[in-house]
Amino acid sequence: MKADNLSDLAVFVAVARERNFTRAAAHLGVSPSAVSQIIRGLEERLGVRLLTRTTRSVTRTEAGERLLQEIAPLLDQIDGCLGALTEFGQHPSGTVRITADEFAARNVIWPKLQSVIESYPDITIELVTDYGLTDIVAERFDAGVRLGGIIDADMVAVPIGPPMRMVTVASPAYLRRYGVPQRPEELMTHRCINLRLPTHGGLYPWEFTCDGNEFRVRVQGPLIMNSSLQILDACLAGAGLAQVTDAHVQAYISSGALEEVLGEWSEMFPGYHLYYPTRRQQTAAFKVVLDALRSAGAPT
Repeated sequence: MKADNLSDLAVFVAVARERNFTRAAAHLGVSPSAVSQIIRGLEERLGVRLLTRTTRSVTRTEAGERLLQEIAPLLDQIDGCLGALTEFGQHPSGTVRITADEFAARNVIWPKLQSVIESYPDITIELVTDYGLTDIVAERFDAGVRLGGIIDADMVAVPIGPPMRMVTVASPAYLRRYGVPQRPEELMTHRCINLRLPTHGGLYPWEFTCDGNEFRVRVQGPLIMNSSLQILDACLAGAGLAQVTDAHVQAYISSGALEEVLGEWSEMFPGYHLYYPTRRQQTAAFKVVLDALRSAGAPT
């Protein structure tokens, strides 16, 4: 492939991702007219329209969507490889982008990365809080942090925290008023605080285990939230029962602010993992971050 063709494809990827010629041009450091001319020339050579333009937006055609999905990962891999090569013999530098939920960002990632930003002033860490199952390749993240059971099989997954349990809890005041459920099916008559899953939009079913078999209960109640920290606040206020990880509530259980119920129906599951693409070339900065987070360790 000629070098100019590769350059034109990089311009296409920038426009397709930004869905805007002006923003893509700013990202590339060229004029919008130059970007428009490059895209027009690429479409003429390929004999197919890649983008549909209006005065307000840019959308990908079917051909453009296919080209983006095929080409973008390859260009990212090339960029990563070149970046890694330039870092040989150099102090680690650059930006490392990570997506994680609020609890992991605050309690798992930050305690480990505080020393990184102090020891490596040329490394910038961008930490984006998100409860969805983010496509880290499409969104150009270097890595994500999620619970071990919900990571795609084509990713490298490194444990960075201990195993966890999903526990069902309520405030003492709530339990005095509404009673203590003895079996999961009794939750159907209780006030439960639901979590709405951001990726698919559905409500998260509460999970339980009996004799090694997993089953789920779809609960109802006065509140639906999209953040575990919001759910925890509402539970502490006595609004209802909640199901969260034990790491979220252990301190509150120890202090008596919350009480666990249905504990015999709860089992351990893999805790937080750092995940990243198998084929992406690792930069020196990413390796520093990876080593720091890995020091949280696999379960002991």
